[in-house]
Amino acid sequence: MMRGIVPMQYAFFRADGRLDLEAFRVQVEACLRARAPGIAVLGLATEVDKLAPEERSALLEAAAAATRGRAPLSVTVFGQTAEEQIAFVREAERAGAASVILQPPRIPGIGERELARFFGRVIDAAQIPAGIQNAPEYIGIGLGVEAIVALARNHPNFRVLKMEGSAMLVRRTIEETGGALAVLNGRAGLELPDNRRAGASGMIPGAEVCDALVQVWDGLGGDAAAADQAEALYREVLPLLTFIMQSMDQFLCYGKRLIARRLGLGEVHDRAPAQAPTPFGLDCLERHAAPLIRTSAWHRG
Repeated sequence: MMRGIVPMQYAFFRADGRLDLEAFRVQVEACLRARAPGIAVLGLATEVDKLAPEERSALLEAAAAATRGRAPLSVTVFGQTAEEQIAFVREAERAGAASVILQPPRIPGIGERELARFFGRVIDAAQIPAGIQNAPEYIGIGLGVEAIVALARNHPNFRVLKMEGSAMLVRRTIEETGGALAVLNGRAGLELPDNRRAGASGMIPGAEVCDALVQVWDGLGGDAAAADQAEALYREVLPLLTFIMQSMDQFLCYGKRLIARRLGLGEVHDRAPAQAPTPFGLDCLERHAAPLIRTSAWHRG
């Protein structure tokens, strides 16, 4: 199962609007060089809801080709019907994915019982470990802890929970599910030390500072000196994480620009609808990211 820092990959676009698969491959390679123990693709950071089906397949294949034999690949599954999600689960299985994480269908007013039945049907059809992304704050749809406990009890192949919540909620969820799930949080890496202490298996942040977050996560599991160094590094990057994670739109706008700069990928082209950067926002990003930009050896090649 996934453990540690598993960075979610951004989708990059060319000036003509098409996917930039070369920039995507550079990003995956950079995360692997940073010793990320796994790679995640097609989640909110990948702007999966803006991608055509053939684009999702292209990114899946690119990620699978880059990670095969080197690191496990976690694939988020997007779709409005159970049949559509099951079909993409099969595609992920054929590509060699290690696990799939289901996003809820975008059905206004869907209740917890109906959503749990939806998830259960797709989870039972999967032949690899399956999980769900529970991010009601960002997606607008999700399950409460009690519903997650019931889903885990009724569907043995429900193995992974990708959360977007506080470390306190992570702890409560782990306690109430009795450790049956690998629980990973997102939120760009906010509260990383407390998430580790709460018992999280790992985190799925964006890729923009995964090199630093890998060092923090690993260091916290070492001796006292390593843990102190990890805490110091985390304090250094925390203002940046806080700036980026004010909203999903801000995360996409500035997180993607940061990783593009750090990897020498050139100009970022957004796919609408998207938040546009402002001079003040770029100034904030420059100031908060200065230590990483100044000291990082994380470059292309």
